[in-house]
This record gives sequence, structure tokens and C-alpha cells, in this order.
Amino acid sequence: MNDRRRILVCDDEPQILRALKVILRDAGFETVPATTAEEALDLAAVRPPDAAILDLVLPDGDGVEVCHEIRRWSRMPIIVLSAMGDEDAKVRALEAGADDYVTKPFGARELVARLQAALRRVQGADEEPTITADGLEIDLAARQVRRDGTDVHLTPIEFRLLETLARNRGRLMTHRVLLTEVWGPEYVDDITILRGHIANLRRKIEPVEGPRYVRTDPGVGYRFTA
Repeated sequence: MNDRRRILVCDDEPQILRALKVILRDAGFETVPATTAEEALDLAAVRPPDAAILDLVLPDGDGVEVCHEIRRWSRMPIIVLSAMGDEDAKVRALEAGADDYVTKPFGARELVARLQAALRRVQGADEEPTITADGLEIDLAARQVRRDGTDVHLTPIEFRLLETLARNRGRLMTHRVLLTEVWGPEYVDDITILRGHIANLRRKIEPVEGPRYVRTDPGVGYRFTA
């Protein structure tokens, strides 16, 4: 019986598709190849894969629209793979529901690591009343945070921000998504307030000489990387 996790891979470049098949096979995954948006959506609907890797520009459509369609019925991790590395392209894909964005040319180990992180996030999303990482403990039920056994006092906004990032660990969260989740839709453009609270949160949870839990993707957003 084949118990390898199935990854839908949609790219119209034959050499990229071949490379991805080899990379995923060597990492223990089964590849489900597609070359068009229509084919990718058909394959995903007939037998839903465990995750998807999508090219942004496809011959019959846009990878962003594929993300939109998949997100209507599935929480599967989606990684967008594209030669376009500008911020607007990244934000469009992420706000359409992509979990991550990898720019071509890409490193095989990095791609696999991001895929595995996205799969772990979905697997553990509903299982952890407490999230622990590198000495940081986030008790979601009690709304308490400890670092190396010592209580860390966060404001309600800071806790909500940390909770949102930690529940989506490994996923790049855009400014707009974080602002909507934590403050509400009326704050979607207030990046200054977000940056200020991120700075305060880091100061409280990250020791001077120690692990860094929150990573900045300049111009796009933040991700919990522990």
C-alpha cells in the first residue's frame, strides 16, 4: 500500500515539472502532475491531494484563481512557485489563500522544508491547546505565554497577534491578513500600528541572545518560524 502523501504540482514548463517530480520523490512524496489550471482543479476535485505547488502563470489562467477555487472547499497547504518575485505578486497569491511563495530559481531543500512546515501546520492546527517552540510556550486556552518557564506579560492585542502567527507557523502572513485578523477590516491599511506591535512583541518574547520567533518578509508581512 502506498502511504506517501500526494502533492499536486501544476507547472507548464516540462523541465520544472520533471525537477519537481524528482525533488518530491526523493523527499518521500508522490507527485500528481498538471500543466494547466483546469487540469489542476479537476485532479484536486476528483482525488484531493495533501498539498499543492502551483505556478503563478499558467497557459489557461492564473495560479491565483486556482488558489481561490481550492480555498472554497479545502484547507490543503498551497505553495506558489513563480519567476515573478515582486511584492504585489506575492501579496496577491498569499491573500488568495496560498500558504507560501517560492521564487524561481529555487533550492530543493528549501522548497521541501517549506512544504513540510505547511503540512505540519495543517496537521496540528486543531490539535494543540498549547504551542511550544524553542523555549517559548503559548497556552491558547489560558491565554498565557512563558519563555524558559518565566511568565511573559502581553497585552490582549499582542497575545492575539502572537496567537495568529503561531497558529499559522511557517506560513507567510501578509500585513493585510494580520491587520484584519487582529484589529478588524477597518484597519487593513494601518501598517504602522502593526509594525509597532510586532516590535513590542519581539522585545518581550525574544531574548537579546536567543531564538528569533518572528521573521520579517520586507514589504509583505511576517511569519512565525520557530
